[in-house]
Amino acid sequence: MIRIVLAEDQGMLLGALGSLLNMEDDMEVVGMAKNGEEAVQLVNKHEPDICIMDIEMPVMTGLDAAESLQGSSCKIVILTTFARSGYFERARKAGVRGYLLKDSPIEELVSSIRTIMDGRRIYAPELVDIAFDDENENPLTDRESQVLELVSKGKTTKEIAGELYLTPGTVRNYISTILEKLGVGNRIEAISRFKEKGWFK
Repeated sequence: MIRIVLAEDQGMLLGALGSLLNMEDDMEVVGMAKNGEEAVQLVNKHEPDICIMDIEMPVMTGLDAAESLQGSSCKIVILTTFARSGYFERARKAGVRGYLLKDSPIEELVSSIRTIMDGRRIYAPELVDIAFDDENENPLTDRESQVLELVSKGKTTKEIAGELYLTPGTVRNYISTILEKLGVGNRIEAISRFKEKGWFK
């Protein structure tokens, strides 16, 4: 029996998904969570084979939860609406075994769970395409590129805010979006990735 924990903040979807998976002869949903923190607690408590998680959830996102469960025997599967390369890159680094999109039919999810249990990884084809397309295309907007250029010149958040007539909070938001889009963990990695791709003007 494949034991599963589900994490999804939309109650109706969580219930429907749980019912559909429980109808499979070889699957049993042993826990349902409404956020990433609950998912981590349920995984630690029930030690399931698989944990299927949404990304954008309150308290703790699915990616944060996946990172905190890294190294556990539970196989993490991300099930999301968002085909974003930054999310996909972070999920891969966190060791997730599957990254699937919510518009896929339930049969696809069920067969993916069995394939992942056999030790393979399953990524939605759209994501693989995005990951390759984004390799050569600057994913940042002009304003984000401008912010990163000033960061690379050693400017502080406050100085950048002054120069671009923004609030420091807005600059911080830009920086976190830049890190997510580039799939990196900090400003230094962002600058070196940007340089390496030849995206600085």
